[in-house]
Amino acid sequence: MKQYPTIIALIALFLLSTIQLTAQDDVFSKLEAIAVVDQKIMMPMRDGIRLATDIYRPKTDELVPIIFSRTPYNFNSWGDGEQRTRTAEAALYYVQQGYAYVVQNERGRYFSEGEWDILGVPLTDGYDAFSWMKNQPWSNGKIGAIGCSSTAEWLMAVAALDHPSFAAMVPQGYGAGVGRVGNYLEQGNWYRGGVEQLLFFAWLYGVEHDKFKPRIPAGATQEDLIRISRFYDLAPENPEVDMAEALSHLPIQDMLVNMNGKREIFDKMVRRTPNHPDWYTGGLYHDDMEINMPSFWFTSWYDVSISPNLALFNHVRNNAKDAAVRDNQYLVIAPTLHCRYTRATENTVVGERNIGDARLNYEEQIRKWFDLWLKGEPKDFKSTTPRVQYYTMGSNKWQRATQWPPADTKMVTYYLNSGGKANTAAGDGVLTTKKPRKDNPDSFTYDPMNPVKSYGGNVCCTGNAVEGGAFDQQEMEKREDILVYTTDVLEEGVEVSGFIESTLFVSSDVKDTDFTIKLIDVYPDGTAYNLDETIQRVRYREGYDKEVFMEKGKVYQVALTPMSTSNYFEKGHRIRVEISSSNFPRFARNLNTGGTNYDETEGVVAHNKVHHSVKYSSFIKLPIR
Repeated sequence: MKQYPTIIALIALFLLSTIQLTAQDDVFSKLEAIAVVDQKIMMPMRDGIRLATDIYRPKTDELVPIIFSRTPYNFNSWGDGEQRTRTAEAALYYVQQGYAYVVQNERGRYFSEGEWDILGVPLTDGYDAFSWMKNQPWSNGKIGAIGCSSTAEWLMAVAALDHPSFAAMVPQGYGAGVGRVGNYLEQGNWYRGGVEQLLFFAWLYGVEHDKFKPRIPAGATQEDLIRISRFYDLAPENPEVDMAEALSHLPIQDMLVNMNGKREIFDKMVRRTPNHPDWYTGGLYHDDMEINMPSFWFTSWYDVSISPNLALFNHVRNNAKDAAVRDNQYLVIAPTLHCRYTRATENTVVGERNIGDARLNYEEQIRKWFDLWLKGEPKDFKSTTPRVQYYTMGSNKWQRATQWPPADTKMVTYYLNSGGKANTAAGDGVLTTKKPRKDNPDSFTYDPMNPVKSYGGNVCCTGNAVEGGAFDQQEMEKREDILVYTTDVLEEGVEVSGFIESTLFVSSDVKDTDFTIKLIDVYPDGTAYNLDETIQRVRYREGYDKEVFMEKGKVYQVALTPMSTSNYFEKGHRIRVEISSSNFPRFARNLNTGGTNYDETEGVVAHNKVHHSVKYSSFIKLPIR
């Protein structure tokens, strides 16, 4: 009898995989009826390395435009798997629309030759791929590119190479490809405010292949590769790891060792400072690179790097040399998690918060975008598509604007104030538009061995360590190391849409520490939903090219990187911010020693203060409309 649950589970797993395979087979049967399917083409790069490529193109004698997707993920069409089913569905959709769909693995991934390095593969791989596709006898010479997350992160830097056939792109959830834009220096989501974001510590464990993986013999024919792909997927699965526990390991430089993961790439990245020269030699986009590309940008409120993503849209919109390029930048901001655009429903729930019907006709808009730039069919994209489409949570509706933030927003300053006891939500911290007169600084103890736990938020890719989205923060706000500042009950509803700026005046008894901030929507019943959050390592308050340590008791001004949201605070709600010194394991802990941090195992307790007075006016600026 004790074996029955195991048998039932195995039967269920078998039935599920059978259903997936049947669905995939059905997609491929439809594809084969209308498309020329050419798999495992080894596309040559200029240095002789060949990249595995699948091509699906309409059965027609007419020249066709191309939709291109380059990815580090597995798209082998044999076997089950969500990624591979999505690839087949995308190919079917675009072939039906009269496009060739080309999907390719990055250098060193699966059947592609060479060595993989996250965002370190040559930019010339992208340029060479466009040249090869342009020269195919069935190509009309126009190529568009689309992808989300790691399938999009390479787009911006390659777009800056200005290939004549690269006509338009649709980057989605693309923050991991942004190195520096304006005041944001995240180096592809590795940092925020000079603090390591631990998402890549977890992500690299799951995706980086072992150095002893099987290698395809040099000179293998396309026929050989297709046959081999039926038997060997080249998709190893690392043992499951409890990331909630694994990300707690110290020193952080040994996290991958502790997980028994492959660590060559990780080892060199974990030691880089935020402005290390090596960040500028790979595939990251930095804002001194010119993008001359019509672009349809897709972002989301609970993505890991919403603010840098929006800043990049503004950067291209405002700084591209060509007026036509500036005029052909469009933006969508969804209320979802990372790359979850099409999963919105009539009752979209993100974390614990129901934000209503957040659906949007994504596929139709993207198809019209590509029709405009790759087929020369203007149809009605420009007349029907707003420059900016953004979803406002709270009022739960899609809105449109001609720019971001919307032109009618006004920055309103709210000052932090208290009688010196803002600790916990039961404390006396308030947010007010009036400057405080006396300095009654709020003090708290930050122990890196007992950090504030990440609860919800704008995050991805951390396994079971952090679940993204909006969650009720009331239990968190009982901690004495969280300072809580709240407005009076709102007599009228107010919409906050745009970048949220915050400046703190702080002091400490250690050489270096961190400060965090979180924006909260407080409901009449006390439910407190998080909207966005950020962090700043104090040693980098004067810039990321130098470290300036603190002196005990001295007050320092710290400007945190702007947050972003669009949220309607209803009448009867309150606006709240939380201040602390940790948000773990979303962000690595500062051990407060003033040392390198990545190779340290012992921390020191910091006694931190946030000041608010006429002289030291800690504040947050909200974009209100």
